[in-house]
Amino acid sequence: MTNMDNSKENCQIGMIGLGVMGRNLLLNMASHGFHVAGYDLDKSKVQSLKNDSSEIAATDNIQDFINSLSRPRNIMLLVPAGKPVDAVIAELLPLLQPGDLIIDGGNSHFTDTNRREENLKKNNIFFMGVGISGGEAGARSGPSIMPGGPLEAYRRIEKIFQAVAAVVDHQPCVTYIGPGSAGHYVKMVHNGIEYAMMQLIAESYHLLKSMYGMNDHELHDVYREWNDSELSGYLMNITCDIFTAKDAETRHDLVDMIKPIAEQKGTGMWTSESAMTLQVPTSIINTAVEMRDLSLLTNEIQQAARLYPATKSSITIPKNEFIATLKNAMYCSIFMSYAQGMALLYVASQAYSYDLHLQNIAEIWRGGCIIRSAMLDDISQAYEKNSQLSNLLLDAGIATQLKNRMVDLRQLIASTCLSNIPTPALMASLSYFDAYRDNASPANLIQAQRDYFGSHEYERIDKAGKFHTEWEKVIIK
Repeated sequence: MTNMDNSKENCQIGMIGLGVMGRNLLLNMASHGFHVAGYDLDKSKVQSLKNDSSEIAATDNIQDFINSLSRPRNIMLLVPAGKPVDAVIAELLPLLQPGDLIIDGGNSHFTDTNRREENLKKNNIFFMGVGISGGEAGARSGPSIMPGGPLEAYRRIEKIFQAVAAVVDHQPCVTYIGPGSAGHYVKMVHNGIEYAMMQLIAESYHLLKSMYGMNDHELHDVYREWNDSELSGYLMNITCDIFTAKDAETRHDLVDMIKPIAEQKGTGMWTSESAMTLQVPTSIINTAVEMRDLSLLTNEIQQAARLYPATKSSITIPKNEFIATLKNAMYCSIFMSYAQGMALLYVASQAYSYDLHLQNIAEIWRGGCIIRSAMLDDISQAYEKNSQLSNLLLDAGIATQLKNRMVDLRQLIASTCLSNIPTPALMASLSYFDAYRDNASPANLIQAQRDYFGSHEYERIDKAGKFHTEWEKVIIK
């Protein structure tokens, strides 16, 4: 721990953006003994921070903020992604000197990070894109941090990040991810996995509530039991808590007072877009994004419900038996969400020259971040055995875990198809698994179709090369 310099000069790092995340991360840094400064145009946010910590040099004057930083300056931004980041950089640039460092800690698109780094490099200004996960509580008590950019720039702020990050097994949940936009790319995929896991948990809730009429107290007990098992994780834990919350106005269970719509800020969609660009199947993540979009079509859903009324389910599986089956199905599906995300990172690492170390990424996700769970220990071990593992489903130890549970996922999907309750992410998980291991893929027919109508050629099973057939000449009628 460093000694606090009460003169509020020569600050080791400054924060622009004193919203919940920026404010809490700055307080985290200060509580670990670092001399820090904060800047925001909103005077009330500046004053609030001063009230909470007299040792932080907080100001609404950009020049005073710059003057408080030791050189070369380390400046972190926690402002909304997109144009606001560019606006802040434009404001800063005339005030900076060669060797200064700008750190974007928001959820910026990785292509924007590449562009900003290249542009700032022309002015000899370092730029880093840093993924931060953990929400407002994590920012204050210890997030998972994914720094990307120039390694020499990371070395300057490494001790600060290590001090404020979450800790698991005496190791801080931060590691240098890679050059350029590697940090923001990994955070984007983290969020894609997060989308998938949230959708899967929501589908399990829908099944238990709709098929068995379970109340929120009973649902709390189910998710509490799951969180005490191999399904343990942050999202499972908060789901358990949600079912105990009461609405202050009505005293009803709060979750029952919330509209069934889910918006998005883009990172899940970006993950799907990047996966499609790199030709990596991420069907569970894609489905999660699509279901959020579908949930917003409220009027259409109401019309469709009247037009296509669901018949009452005839499923008579005992409740406890169904819960046990669902638990194993959730294990398989959540694991495959990780597998799809990590497979995307494997391909992106090569495509974008990130040189990602997937074991290190799995390890820093074990604490602080939203997708932290017990499964990441097994994932880390798989990469320890084979750092070049292209897909987690190819690990023998993981295969044993999944094979013991896959029959339950299959039985669950068969039941839900007859129950009139949608489970698209669970279905996508099973379809992905079956397609991934299917040696008798029907893609040969697709090749033939493409060649027939578009002369796109095809590959043969008996010899190498590309071939084209004038199909109309060989068809026997």
